[in-house]
Amino acid sequence: MRIVLAPDSYKGSLTARQACRAMARGVRRVWPAAEIVEVPMADGGNGTTEALVWATGGQIRQAKVTGPLPETKIEADWGLLGDGRTAVVEMARASGLILVPPAKRNPLHTTTFGTGELMAAALAAGAARLIVGIGGSATTDGGAGMAQALGARFFDRAGRQITALLTGGRLAEVADLDVAAMDSRIGAGRIDVACDVDNPLLGPRGAAAIYGPQKGASPADVAVLEANLTRFYDIVERRLGRPVREVPGAGAAGGLGAGLLAFCRAHLVRGVDVVLQAADLAGKLAGADLVLTGEGQLDAQTASGKTLSGVARAASAAGVPVIALPGRLADGPAAIAALHLAKAVAISPPDMPVEQAMTQAEDLLAAAAEKVCREI
Repeated sequence: MRIVLAPDSYKGSLTARQACRAMARGVRRVWPAAEIVEVPMADGGNGTTEALVWATGGQIRQAKVTGPLPETKIEADWGLLGDGRTAVVEMARASGLILVPPAKRNPLHTTTFGTGELMAAALAAGAARLIVGIGGSATTDGGAGMAQALGARFFDRAGRQITALLTGGRLAEVADLDVAAMDSRIGAGRIDVACDVDNPLLGPRGAAAIYGPQKGASPADVAVLEANLTRFYDIVERRLGRPVREVPGAGAAGGLGAGLLAFCRAHLVRGVDVVLQAADLAGKLAGADLVLTGEGQLDAQTASGKTLSGVARAASAAGVPVIALPGRLADGPAAIAALHLAKAVAISPPDMPVEQAMTQAEDLLAAAAEKVCREI
């Protein structure tokens, strides 16, 4: 019996690695001699670094970078995968909303400069390919800070180079740019951006309008950010000759999606697909008899690109049955049918308070894995 365990994290309760261990504990109660293959998963958001490093036998490394507030310095993790040539960077580790105290959250004053520094650290370590997860940002600077950290130069109306770190508010100062001094290693390798939204850069579904308020922007701030991004990308597109503002996903992470497209010639791809490939889930499914997967909640949105849907798709292609063990099952029959699952079982009883389920998640997941294996 060969069983592949490929869960995402159960947010607030278990990392993907912890979820794998809990599932394995339940499986071994039924089949002690089973071959268990643990493949912790993610969709490009929080936990992607740890999942890919673990799945590929890589290393977690650290770099001292600028935080989302320009005056702060932080230690941020990034991952070098097992091939020694691929690095994974989560922008949330350097420029994430969680790093900004609630009272200071305002994307007029935050920067992606630290994300660029984290990318530079990975390139300096020899990475030829970068995987950049762009969920959880505190920023709406259009990726200007990131580009600045990688060597792009920006100038004001008087032709003077802007040396202050660019933020959403300071984009209004930019009148021209030059990318001649950008890190040459950027163009030498491939950059895949794990992006799970299709928002354009501007307009009612854009970076400022949709995500600005979540980061602390007032309606007036949103208007300023929209105007700044519009003017900034008028300059970027004219100078670089790369029309990016309408590309689906350009508005992700406060316009970092657009910045990576324009300045780094990156590829925006579905997050779970990046992780599936890097973790070689297809290869690990060879000869498997069963896949167990799961995440915090299975609902109607799961099929639109979340981790569980990617795992189910890969397993279906390999002809391996999949059982999902989500924390909550919000849309049972419809979600199961959409994902072609053999079964989906919530690990917590419907009447259990969420707080209790979260504190007992490891034991609940182990018990659920044991239960479905005994039924088989």
